[in-house]
Amino acid sequence: MEYEVRYYFSTEKLNDIISKLKNIKELQMNERSYEKTTQFDHPSEENSFYSKEIDGRFRVRITKNDTNSKCKLSWKRRIKSTLSTDVNKEEEVELTIKSDEYENLMFIVNNVLKMKSIESYERYRTIFTNEDVEISVDEYPFGIALEIENKSNDKDPEVVVKKWTELLGLNIKDAYRLSWDDKYTELCKEQGIEHYNHVTFDLPMPEVLD
Repeated sequence: MEYEVRYYFSTEKLNDIISKLKNIKELQMNERSYEKTTQFDHPSEENSFYSKEIDGRFRVRITKNDTNSKCKLSWKRRIKSTLSTDVNKEEEVELTIKSDEYENLMFIVNNVLKMKSIESYERYRTIFTNEDVEISVDEYPFGIALEIENKSNDKDPEVVVKKWTELLGLNIKDAYRLSWDDKYTELCKEQGIEHYNHVTFDLPMPEVLD
């Protein structure tokens, strides 16, 4: 089970956020990486992952930086108790694959399993970690997302998330409870910007406004 909260900020806040996290001695900063994530749906409509009954995301992600690269296949799903408290509780299963097998994986998903490519997005991610928490700063084409996720195996996960939310001066009640695609869709509607299924840095994008 994954326990996390997420906040969105304008792109102008990036340096301030990174600086604040760098100044926390308990956290280790990892290298900034480029990520490309593609989300797929079940080939049959009656088993659609996007239905209200399932409400899940099947994702293939490639991550690259100057020193290494990796590929991950993951399943993430909101469950009935996801919104029962202030911290998101979601089902998540991940599988790591060799990065040089990314193209083969995509071939099998697209051409053998015949899964439907629904949407994709680009972002840059910088992760700060310690034994209890993973804090990700995600640079999307439309704004910045700050994600605080429990990583402790022996502490109350909700307590860990709330502790770090408070340390960063954030209000747990202001967390955005839905996924990145929900946020992107909301912004497009609010700002009258064309909605794209594949969200990249070279396309006209709405903006998170503070």
